[in-house]
Amino acid sequence: MDDLRRTANGGHDRNTGNLGWGKRPLSRRQLIHGAGALATLGLAGLTGLDRGARRASAAGPGTRAIQAAALQLADTVSVDDVHSFVSRPDLQPPVVTINTYSQGWQDASPNYIFLATKGYLGAAPGQPGLMIVDRYGRLIWFKPISPASPFDFNMQSYKGQPALTWWQGKVGPGIGYGEGQIANSQYVATNTVHAGDGLQADLHELLITSAGTALITAYQTTTTNMSSLNGPDKGPVYACHAQEIDLATGKVLLDWNSLSHIALDESYLGLPSGKAKGTPMDYFHINSVQEMQNGNLLISGRNTWAIYEVDRSTGKVLWRMNGKRSDFKMGAGSNFYWQHHAVPHANGLFTVFDDGSSPPEEKQSRGLLLFVDTTTMHVSLKQAYINPAGFIAANQGSVQLLADGRVFVGWGNQPYFSEFAPDGTLLMDGQLPLNVQSYRAFTYDWTGKPPGSPDVAVRPNPAGGFIVYMSWNGATEVHKWTVLAGSVASRMEPVGSQYWADFETAIAVNSGGPKFCAVALDGSGKELGRSAVVNA
Repeated sequence: MDDLRRTANGGHDRNTGNLGWGKRPLSRRQLIHGAGALATLGLAGLTGLDRGARRASAAGPGTRAIQAAALQLADTVSVDDVHSFVSRPDLQPPVVTINTYSQGWQDASPNYIFLATKGYLGAAPGQPGLMIVDRYGRLIWFKPISPASPFDFNMQSYKGQPALTWWQGKVGPGIGYGEGQIANSQYVATNTVHAGDGLQADLHELLITSAGTALITAYQTTTTNMSSLNGPDKGPVYACHAQEIDLATGKVLLDWNSLSHIALDESYLGLPSGKAKGTPMDYFHINSVQEMQNGNLLISGRNTWAIYEVDRSTGKVLWRMNGKRSDFKMGAGSNFYWQHHAVPHANGLFTVFDDGSSPPEEKQSRGLLLFVDTTTMHVSLKQAYINPAGFIAANQGSVQLLADGRVFVGWGNQPYFSEFAPDGTLLMDGQLPLNVQSYRAFTYDWTGKPPGSPDVAVRPNPAGGFIVYMSWNGATEVHKWTVLAGSVASRMEPVGSQYWADFETAIAVNSGGPKFCAVALDGSGKELGRSAVVNA
């Protein structure tokens, strides 16, 4: 990744100034309309709500409660919750706010933050989509994803090159039915990843392996003997699959089925009852699949409170960590509950997002760094990363261990992400608008070179002359903008310039045009691209 790293004064100098042009609030009518839609959808309208977040005996929220929550949100939407741009009126992403607690944090590496934003209750500020922002919260790239929902936006390596990956599709209660996407540095999708054996790719994982294959999750509705839980001989259940897919051919190379290896009575959920009776039991709830250094798989089962080392060749569970049948002694503070995003690292380190809910088993969610000794079969807590706000995530979440020991945490269905020093000191808090969530949150260095040309729009300036608005969605190397103007397109001259200030930069010019063009320059003054010529 060193080839992607840029200093604050390299590739582009993105100053702290934010012109704040054209921010637009979401109307109360839009939110009330969303509340009505939620009432129609009932529980299905709780986008991203994890069925494993409720005990089977607990009744879900009713229509009236959903409407009330959405109406309350309507009263709290700020004028700063949603971006709008003169040069790109089709883009309306939610605004990201960054609060820093460490000097020089914005100039540190990695440079960018990756989010997949969407509403938690359905009605939310801004469009759902994929978002890259810098360390000031300024938008770099946004791709709306609708009517599908976006999840698991990440940067990985594919064929030796940096690539963007994400999942998109239909979301049920805690489960996804869709496909994975892989895109290059020009933001062009090069691969679509489908599950095999008649299944659809689930939202929880899309991991490109060291061999260039993809690890994904999938859910299958089936029946199984539930007599161990005093249930029927043939009761409905979700079988959780971890599949390895050949990206070149789409062939299934591996298909691990939880029902073949994990018993129902390992779950902390009981049989569905009440209104939920007859629905499939989500006894395991697979939510991450990672590749271990020895080539085996690390699989997380949310509803068993356990992570598993799985032999990649046979599918056999080699050990269980935490849960009812742990092969490890769990040291003080190392237990986790309803966890997400279990990731192995070198030297016996593992990271886990400990939701601690739902229902609550802890006072607040934690990012965990664990040391796992497979000789003594003991797990110890190396560090817990806790937000001082003390909130608890009902579902989702991520923990990313950076090369220098810093830790980046996404707080799941809570609209926050944070960065911590190795000792747990909070360095940064990032916040999305109320009711906007990102399943996971990551930080990386990234160089984006979008195809096509910059976008430009011209509006009269009440003080005289014109204001020229320019943007280039996803271009990370723009250092400065220059405006050209003239009466003939072939003979335009520079009439104003300004450093890149935000996703959309606005320059007031005294020229009467009537033709204008925006030119993007890098840090050395080299032209990266120019917009079409437009008339004022």
